[in-house]
Amino acid sequence: MSVTRPRGGGIIAFTFFMALLLTILPLPEWAGPYRPAWVVLVLIYWCMALPTRIGVGVGWLMGLLLDLINGVLLGQHALALAVVAYLATLLHQRIRVFPVWQQALTVLVLVGLSQMLVLWVLGVTGAVPRSWDYWLPSLTSMLLWPWVFVILRDVRRRFGVQ
Repeated sequence: MSVTRPRGGGIIAFTFFMALLLTILPLPEWAGPYRPAWVVLVLIYWCMALPTRIGVGVGWLMGLLLDLINGVLLGQHALALAVVAYLATLLHQRIRVFPVWQQALTVLVLVGLSQMLVLWVLGVTGAVPRSWDYWLPSLTSMLLWPWVFVILRDVRRRFGVQ
């Protein structure tokens, strides 16, 4: 019986770091509402690829970091990303066999759920956004999923992350 040791923790951390950087990257004012949910995309990929290593705990931690870098109520993204990580880990076997376009639809639902949970927290605190632009990151994340999936899969294979 062979036991494989987990490898590539640094690569996984680097991809999350890049996602956090892309989250705070300055964009022109018109492009701001279209910013994809980079951290959620990376979290979904790693939950699908390595469900035994990346799960609710990593989702919670990344959500807390997202709250800190955005300067928002601590825990709102942590809750949302923990739920997304739970569902992505729970459904990883089904999602992995989907064609990429169906995976993109699943990403639309998961990012939308994440945004809905954050909106719920914002509603409790009385800071509800007044525009439909709030939902655009779900759409842009869905559209970018095929590229994110291919890039992260190539990174995982090239560096032997397991």
